[in-house]
Amino acid sequence: MSSPEAVQSAGSKRPEYLGEPTLGQVMRRPSWILALLLALLVAGVFAWLGRWQMESAIRSDDASVTETETPRPLSEIAEPGRGITDVAAGAVAWLDGALVPGDSRVVSPRDNGGETGAWVVGHLVASGSDAERGAHLAVAIGWAPSVAAAERSLGRLEADPAFSEPRRLEGRLMPAEGPVIPKSGEDPQALHAMVPAQLANLWEGIDAPVYSGYLVLHPGGGTAAMLDGAGLDAIDSVPPTPPEKVNWLNVFYAIEWIVFAGFAVFFWFRLTRDAWEKEHELKLLREAGGADAEQAGGADAEQADVSGAQ
Repeated sequence: MSSPEAVQSAGSKRPEYLGEPTLGQVMRRPSWILALLLALLVAGVFAWLGRWQMESAIRSDDASVTETETPRPLSEIAEPGRGITDVAAGAVAWLDGALVPGDSRVVSPRDNGGETGAWVVGHLVASGSDAERGAHLAVAIGWAPSVAAAERSLGRLEADPAFSEPRRLEGRLMPAEGPVIPKSGEDPQALHAMVPAQLANLWEGIDAPVYSGYLVLHPGGGTAAMLDGAGLDAIDSVPPTPPEKVNWLNVFYAIEWIVFAGFAVFFWFRLTRDAWEKEHELKLLREAGGADAEQAGGADAEQADVSGAQ
């Protein structure tokens, strides 16, 4: 067996150890093979977590999430008293009901087609099986170019005897907006946001649950004539932006898990190399100690010879 030897490699501060055991021999020892299997197991778990994060990052085209333009009964996507979910927000829904005279309000400012104006908002009481019977729903009926024009249209709407007749309404269900406090000097009852809970406090005869979202009315059937008679424009009904198919935060987490998996194997390699280097260093120290002892013994014998000769 060749004796261990350490040489300084050119351009490197790390010494190279020659002789046995080699790094490969240390790696093939049973203890380090078991350590490698453990490192591979940990790396496999990290790799699986990375794959799971990557699968979560890439969203599928689930029809229940992306399909919003097919009209559905309101009862299929929302319940009164509950928040509007991601599936329901922006979906087109329909229901049967009647608008309540005296409960219509003006909400401003509201943009429509690039212009700023106001909405006329009504109070609908559901009456069919497509929604909870008797439940209350805020409906954005139409748009006017100014608050004054919206108030005139509101008066014409409620003066029409057909306003309170039962009808089927279709529109886009939207979640409630955050409340906006009127500015100093404004009418404290002025409405600047679509907050169904705030509207419900202004309505009369609330004896059933209120939907937390509101319906942006689509013109169609008898509703188009109602808008024309009141001098209102249809409100822009813009489909919601589809959610991103890639969640970049999950992609970052997946990359992290892959790095951890690689580090588990590297950690095993580094421990093995440290053990190999330590073994060579101990052998070098033992050999250096033996050489010193031999030199010391030779010096003592020579001193004894000199003393005997004297």
